[in-house]
Amino acid sequence: MLSRNLKTLVNKNILYFTTSTSKSNKIYENAKEAVKDIPNGSKLLVGGFGLCGIPENLISAVRDTGVKDLTVVSNNAGVDDFGLGILLKSRQIKRMISSYVGENATFESQYLKGELEVELTPQGNLAERLRAGGAGIPAFYTSTGVGTVLVEEGGFPIKYANDGSGKVEIKSEPRPTQLYNGRKYCLEESITGDYALIKAWKADTRGNLVFRNTARNFNPPMATAAKITIAEVEEIVDAGEIKPDEVHVPGIYIQRIVKGPSFEKRIERLTVQKEKSGEAAVAAKPKDEAAAKRERIVRRAALEFEDGMYCNLGIGMPTLASNFIPKGIRIELQSENGLLGMGPFPKLGEHDADLINAGKETVTTIPGSSIFSSADSFAMIRGGHVDLTILGGMQVSGNGDLANWVIPGSMVKGPGGAMDLTSSGSRVVVIMEHTTKHGKPKILKNCTLPLTGKSCVNRIITELAVFDVVNGKLELIEIVDGQTVDDIKSKTEAEFTVSKNLKPLQQVEI
Repeated sequence: MLSRNLKTLVNKNILYFTTSTSKSNKIYENAKEAVKDIPNGSKLLVGGFGLCGIPENLISAVRDTGVKDLTVVSNNAGVDDFGLGILLKSRQIKRMISSYVGENATFESQYLKGELEVELTPQGNLAERLRAGGAGIPAFYTSTGVGTVLVEEGGFPIKYANDGSGKVEIKSEPRPTQLYNGRKYCLEESITGDYALIKAWKADTRGNLVFRNTARNFNPPMATAAKITIAEVEEIVDAGEIKPDEVHVPGIYIQRIVKGPSFEKRIERLTVQKEKSGEAAVAAKPKDEAAAKRERIVRRAALEFEDGMYCNLGIGMPTLASNFIPKGIRIELQSENGLLGMGPFPKLGEHDADLINAGKETVTTIPGSSIFSSADSFAMIRGGHVDLTILGGMQVSGNGDLANWVIPGSMVKGPGGAMDLTSSGSRVVVIMEHTTKHGKPKILKNCTLPLTGKSCVNRIITELAVFDVVNGKLELIEIVDGQTVDDIKSKTEAEFTVSKNLKPLQQVEI
């Protein structure tokens, strides 16, 4: 029977009800105890983005149990010797459901050799499938992946034969589609799991969780979508020490809590500000031809920024455009891992393992920044709230199709958030070198690689030219000095028209 207790604190009467005098039965002594009942064949949902916010102690404990034939749902799979990479190395994982392979050579090798089943899914779809699963929604329609072999069409390899033949044994299934307001959408099924392994900064004894900086990422949606959620935390406090309106994940979703004994918090890409010995010295530093090409592309891309824009910049060269924001222009940079208002790289010694961008690089915040989960991040993107997306490309077709995420049988990185960004309805600018390193065109009549998005590109910027995609056709609007239209035609497979107002290739002033 419920007992009624009256407590007086600073002349305030507080009524509360309890069925127990113990603090909590959710707190476990260590990670080993918390995971020891996970059976073979379980489906695990594992939080984190790259190596940021991963439950490193729980992952090690799962490895030590020797449990096998796991299906693991996680945005990434760690690196070869840390994070989920150690479960791949010990061959305890049968199938990965992920968005981005990244730099994990073990992951890529096992997949291509037919030793691992890999179900790749767009990053925003992954986040929403988990959020929907936790909310009891069995499926939903999304425009992400329409027109792609990975989502709508199906047939993308999940498992290759392990005899080296390259034969595909398991393929992805095509998705049902539906038209809404004249636009096509694909049906995606939600994801739930047997256990979720997540990482938070702080928990109270009731299981309420608080995350720190961008270590939040995929952890909240993972927490809600499992039958049993195990949270690894850095600190456990008494109930009441976390204010109710400061709770990021309520305790109703958390069944087990473990305080980690230590945390390596390995940084995947430590990126800091370069020390300058004077502007003149920097300006005088010679650039090789490749660096000069990249800077020319990036300085042109920076002219796409307009005051007040919310922008998402892809990994690599697109990110560099933020170094050349024109004077008088203020933009907000959005990062898929849950950061709006991204600042510059930190100074050496001021970096924070819990604060990274979507490229896994250490970053800073600025006044007015906000941090949120990956599910909320892609709600912003999918909802059309991001004004401009700048991405890299492997191939772009004459009608604006983009391919930039995989070379079948050779390079497997995963789609990441690119499919979500290109289907969001925001303006999409692709920046890339005009030809491959072998001199072959990258602007083609039709893409030969699997598509990222169909008819999604608005503008193409290379070191030689700028094209607009107008009504499904290319129009040359800028050309670099020293090149003729015929020169551009010889390096471009796709047909294009020439603008009546053709200009020299523009460059932001620095």
